[in-house]
Amino acid sequence: MRNTINEIKNNLESIQNRADAMEERISDLEDRNKDMLQVEEERELRFLKNEEISEKYNLIRKSNIRIIGIPEGYERKKGGERTFKQIIVENFQNLGNEVELQVKEANRTPSYINARSSPRNIMVKLAKVNDKEKMLKTARQKKINYKGTSIRLSVDFSAATIQDRREWNYTFKILKDKNFQPRIHYPVKLDYYYSDTMKK
Repeated sequence: MRNTINEIKNNLESIQNRADAMEERISDLEDRNKDMLQVEEERELRFLKNEEISEKYNLIRKSNIRIIGIPEGYERKKGGERTFKQIIVENFQNLGNEVELQVKEANRTPSYINARSSPRNIMVKLAKVNDKEKMLKTARQKKINYKGTSIRLSVDFSAATIQDRREWNYTFKILKDKNFQPRIHYPVKLDYYYSDTMKK
């Protein structure tokens, strides 16, 4: 009888020890889970802040134009602003009456694509966003040159926005192949037509 009672006591102690160990493990897992949730919340907040900063940064740059492909040194004697005005005279005669260009500043900035092998871009800050839009629309329709050199005009996006726009390339190509008329709108929104209705 005593042996049976001792066996029962030992079993109860063993069960109690296992229950205590299980409680410790559960407590550790709960602590880890709280830490992981906190880290995830911090990451999400950082992501949202970065997204807000990127959006504000793009709004600040909304009236900027990047001139890509002008060899280094062309603008040193005359300055970036006069170089830009020469480009306007050479390529945008039809905009003369429509656009009253007010250049706030113009200077060289690093190229996003390949800073070592390509010349730095000239960034021009215009007073009006509408002037930029008219110039870019005309630039899409014809080849732009400066002193015999082929150049390109582009919107001045941040590096993060350019990367986000590149991520749409595959989807854009598929939609275009299926004749959905896709468009990437400012700064990184994709629209397309389906059954004569625009989808976003």
